[in-house]
Amino acid sequence: MDAQLHTKGIEMLGFDPGEPLELPLLLSTVPAGFPSPSEDYIDQHLDLNEHVVRHPAATFFVRASGESMAGANIQPGDILVVDRALEPASGRIVIAALEGELTVKRLRIKSGRVSLEPANPSFKPVEILPDSDFEIWGVVTFIIHKA
Repeated sequence: MDAQLHTKGIEMLGFDPGEPLELPLLLSTVPAGFPSPSEDYIDQHLDLNEHVVRHPAATFFVRASGESMAGANIQPGDILVVDRALEPASGRIVIAALEGELTVKRLRIKSGRVSLEPANPSFKPVEILPDSDFEIWGVVTFIIHKA
């Protein structure tokens, strides 16, 4: 796969593991509610590549666009980590090519019927017909977005 490939509305980015980049990982958790006394203790280091990439040879990144997956917490500009080694089971968020266009949607398989479902009620599910030009490129495993 090219290091960077642009298709209509989706930017594909290759994965090059390169040198490990270990960053400090605090031992204590950070509460999202009321603050608690900080322990200020760094226990170990974390390499984000090891954390988000399980199968390096089968992993690529995609920059999301559009609003159809807003309910799954995927916003325009987010980076999606995609693993081609995982089984694209019903309920998983996938990157799929449909009629030559790439899309990110939730895969649904029910009673032998396959559809791609958005996570935004403003968009309609797309049923995959037997004669559709359809291929699943991979399963989304992580969503990276700015705070």
